[in-house]
Amino acid sequence: MKDQVEQLTELGVKALFLNSTLSDEEYRMNIESILKNDVRLLYLAPETLLMPKTLDLLSSIQVDCITIDEAHCISAWGHDFRPEYRQLIEIRERFPKSVCMALTATATPQVQQDIKESLRFETSNEFIASFNRKNLFLQIKPKTNPAEQTVRFLKEFPNQSGIIYCFTRRQVDELSEYLAQEGFSVKPYHAGLSDEERRQNQELFIRDDIQIMVATIAFGMGINKPNIRFIVHYDLPKNIESYYQQIGRAGRDGLYANCMLLFSYADIQKIKYFINQKEDNERRIANIHLSALIGFAETDECRRIPLLRYFGESYSVPECEMCDNCISEKQPLTDVTLSARNFLSCVDQTGEVFGSAYVIEVLRGSQSQKIINNKHNKLPTYGIDKECSKKRWTYLSRQFIQKGLVLQDMEYGSLKLTPKACEILQGKENVFAKDGEREDGYAQSRRIDKESCDSNLFELLRQKRKKLAEDADLPPYVIFPDRTLIEMAAFFPQSEDSVRQLHGVGSVKWEKYGQQFLDLICDYSKEHQIDEKPIQRVNTAVTSSRRTHEKRKHTDTGEEFNAGKSLTELQEHFNIKLSTVLSHLYKYTAEGYTLINNHDFLELSTLSPDQRVTVSETFDQLGTEFLKPIFEALNEEVSYDELHLFRLHYCVENQREAVK
Repeated sequence: MKDQVEQLTELGVKALFLNSTLSDEEYRMNIESILKNDVRLLYLAPETLLMPKTLDLLSSIQVDCITIDEAHCISAWGHDFRPEYRQLIEIRERFPKSVCMALTATATPQVQQDIKESLRFETSNEFIASFNRKNLFLQIKPKTNPAEQTVRFLKEFPNQSGIIYCFTRRQVDELSEYLAQEGFSVKPYHAGLSDEERRQNQELFIRDDIQIMVATIAFGMGINKPNIRFIVHYDLPKNIESYYQQIGRAGRDGLYANCMLLFSYADIQKIKYFINQKEDNERRIANIHLSALIGFAETDECRRIPLLRYFGESYSVPECEMCDNCISEKQPLTDVTLSARNFLSCVDQTGEVFGSAYVIEVLRGSQSQKIINNKHNKLPTYGIDKECSKKRWTYLSRQFIQKGLVLQDMEYGSLKLTPKACEILQGKENVFAKDGEREDGYAQSRRIDKESCDSNLFELLRQKRKKLAEDADLPPYVIFPDRTLIEMAAFFPQSEDSVRQLHGVGSVKWEKYGQQFLDLICDYSKEHQIDEKPIQRVNTAVTSSRRTHEKRKHTDTGEEFNAGKSLTELQEHFNIKLSTVLSHLYKYTAEGYTLINNHDFLELSTLSPDQRVTVSETFDQLGTEFLKPIFEALNEEVSYDELHLFRLHYCVENQREAVK
């Protein structure tokens, strides 16, 4: 509340809040301002709003609008259900003439319906923006040595703000201490700290006096710091809503931010332990949420597809270029039909009432008392694959679930065979899957934050902003966000009119701070003999700079190829993978350019003549825009690398035929 009220006050909006952090005198003064109708926006927690004295206060004035933020808390299907939110319908009834709005960033279709029914909203008054945060780079890495992995990641973001989320208070304390010893600017935040220490640490982070906050989920609600450049999930979140809400605290200025999640199956078991302490219905819902999160973490498709699908939004772009799966080499698939048949047979023989962990124990010949009591040590599949490690079996079993060979009961975890499984068992179909987790490599997309601005001027502007913020006892981003400083350092505005065209510079901000920044820019420009540049709107100059960068990249690749460079030379020249080279060349041809370099793209292919005919016919039927439908139509038997090669060959041959 304090954070948002400070920003609104700086923008000239009369806003106040009422909560327990205020002194008696501050609380009394705020009440007086409310009674005098001097306040446009009043911030309250539901618990405070429902208090009789608060309701009496509001009944004495005109309330035009009631806005419920974090409205997913109303729904038992929401990830953060709070009973007090269910009582907010009483407020609507008490103020029937007031407009009511419910806002949330993390509502699935089921939660949206629950909110509307609970607040008795009409369905016509529903507005849903896209859940796609295009500037967030998403990556998930196997959790091997998490402290070392985190340090390596943080070194990519020197002097930049970020949050690291941990599951427990103890982990927060240990990690923050370790990172401090490693020389990072860091503080902890969790419910076990005193109110004063939490307040101080939050203030230090908001004001850029420290760069990194290591925290439990207790931190972040209502934080609107726009220049958070990274989020690290040191431990697995409980559900997709929590994950999405937490990564949503990064990149609010529209600039690039990196979100890394460290994933391990041990973390899943830790969350399951706490889920099992819940009541039946809560446990069932929590298991459904966890299963969806695991599916998102394990997918090999563009991460935005399952993420947005979860919130009821479709995503049809084949490669977003802003997640690890889209910019990494596709992992080859292995024929695991025999393992699949053994696993599915064991599910069948044990009665389709056990989960994957039990089935794996039977397959590996465990002598646990439960297996002996159930006489499952007498089954044909008992001990049929003792050599296969538990880790490999676990990895394969999750892929069998993803491929629809078995259905998992969300509450109890038991597996049931599907019709597709029957075809596998009857020898009608083969199963291809990844036979091991992706190696722990860093997937880094190109950084675009300040590529087009003068870094020295940007740093001078940051120092000026920091000094003004300290003098005014405000967070620096309340003066101007990074996005404004980037535009200043990119366009070198040298008049009031030019400065006021920049993002975030309204009349109030100009009156308070504009001239001081203009003077600094003019002095710097004069010293370095720099002229003012034409100011473009930020959606083309800054926010979309990555898109422009990508366009230039694939055009450059096409032109270098036409100039005579080989595929290997292009890889080395641009420091990119072969599949990326081929993707760039495909985009180049798709835009109507011609590849005049007479190269045989199939010289690297290992496909047989018959396979080439089949692939060509599949492209004829399904087109070349998306590779995933081709991959699936070919029963996942032709790798993505081969498809990249063949698609380019196919398009070039079609171009040449058209010319003839």
